Amino acid sequence: MSYSILIVDDSATTRAIIKRTIQMCGVETRAVLEAPDGQKALDIIRAHKPDLVFMDINMPNMNGIDTTRAIRAEPAIAKTRVVIVSSESTASRQSQLRNEGVEGYITKPFTPERIRDVISSVLGVANAA
Repeated sequence: MSYSILIVDDSATTRAIIKRTIQMCGVETRAVLEAPDGQKALDIIRAHKPDLVFMDINMPNMNGIDTTRAIRAEPAIAKTRVVIVSSESTASRQSQLRNEGVEGYITKPFTPERIRDVISSVLGVANAA
């Protein structure tokens, strides 16, 4: 099975690193989409219904927390799986985000193995390398 994944981060470099890491993990993708902020991410989620969203917290226009809340508030996209990728690593922040409906949390800097493990966990991917 192939998956559609959206990467949301205001840093083009970080988006590229996550995209490359997903490819290295051996996960079959039909699309890897990108957005520089939460508002553009919402537009892409509504249009393409990705299987998984990797999202930064701190972004201009709409941050990752507000974007996640907006996703959860819209019935048509409420079940979208969201994984936060952030340098904020406190247990309280991670707990808050889980309460907001986030399925996973990856701390920057991350390893390819961590990305692979989260994809496997959230999507149930058995073929991740």
